Amino acid sequence: MSPATEEPAPSTTVSKEPASSATVSGEPASSAIAPTNPPSSAIAPEKAASSATAPGKPASSATAPEDPPPPSPATDHPAPHSPTTAVTTELAHRTIETDVFPARWTRISDTRFRFTAHWPATHPFFGPVDDRHQDPMIVGETLRQASMVLAHAEFGAPADTHFVMWDLTVSVDTTALLLADAAEPVEFDVVCSEIRRRGRGLRSMRTTMEFRRAGRFVARGTGSTGCTSPRAYRRLRAGRLNALNTPVPLLAGIAPQAAGRSRAEDVVLAPGDRPGVWNLRIDTGHPVLFPRPNDHVPGMVLFEAARQAATAASGLRPFLPGTLTAEFAHYAELHSPCRIETEVFDERPGEVTVRVWGRQDGASVFSASLTSARPARVRSLS
Repeated sequence: MSPATEEPAPSTTVSKEPASSATVSGEPASSAIAPTNPPSSAIAPEKAASSATAPGKPASSATAPEDPPPPSPATDHPAPHSPTTAVTTELAHRTIETDVFPARWTRISDTRFRFTAHWPATHPFFGPVDDRHQDPMIVGETLRQASMVLAHAEFGAPADTHFVMWDLTVSVDTTALLLADAAEPVEFDVVCSEIRRRGRGLRSMRTTMEFRRAGRFVARGTGSTGCTSPRAYRRLRAGRLNALNTPVPLLAGIAPQAAGRSRAEDVVLAPGDRPGVWNLRIDTGHPVLFPRPNDHVPGMVLFEAARQAATAASGLRPFLPGTLTAEFAHYAELHSPCRIETEVFDERPGEVTVRVWGRQDGASVFSASLTSARPARVRSLS
């Protein structure tokens, strides 16, 4: 299996807050790297949850109350009698509070945790895709943030850790991802498995999550994450760190409507040399995609490029992916052209699948697959 996306370490220390002061906060990123011993390839969320193992588990602080609360609809495990911890911008690797979607969590066991999140009706980047639906990409971003929160706060990853995501799989019930429900909090339970330790710290793990809102299933997701120390990161990126000080030319983007976006500044595709092919458009000044300097293209940009390419290639408006999978192979460098190539498949009635590849310097950077239902045709009564 191929490796994945790198998250730069925050510049501030990890901290915890009491539940009463919970805030929603954040910072983005991720981009590709090939680790020495990557974990096995992405597996279905249900399988990952049922086979969770945890070598080197931290001691649990949860104690059961005399009259336990009712079980979570996501896991059927009773809520623990343990403190609720607030998610901070530092834990989620974000710089702005409104960019953090997980709000707080509690420990169920050594490898199971319950989160509450908020998916706002409006957001500068993860905004609604039409007048009815929230952006399915918010599920993947919530999974990514929650994985880093747990790595730091529950599994001992130091505050200056760089994170690598090797794969990401999300399935969404788009009929439940409605703008009308945005005021309702999202509850999701997390199972941590394939846990590998480095001393007392964390080397890598898989997180599998199930999301519900007002008791209704919304989505499942799983992702495999690795941890890199600053020293190891400097060795891996030797000769590339000077990219931080070199301006990146901003290419002209395709029409926002073609990419499924409403704002030109959110487009990450530039015209290519033939139909179905685009060039990656990198805007290092984008406040959500590049909240701070980075020496490579964040993985969030690559994931968004896959969604925009699927939208442009399929012609669906909106392209509302019910399933999204991605695997990452190498860092996407800032100063080398990256081609985004697509192939459209519509063998199954009522849906379209788009395969997307990112290629740079003759090598694959990432691959993704996104499937969307076709909008139902409305017959004229005239």
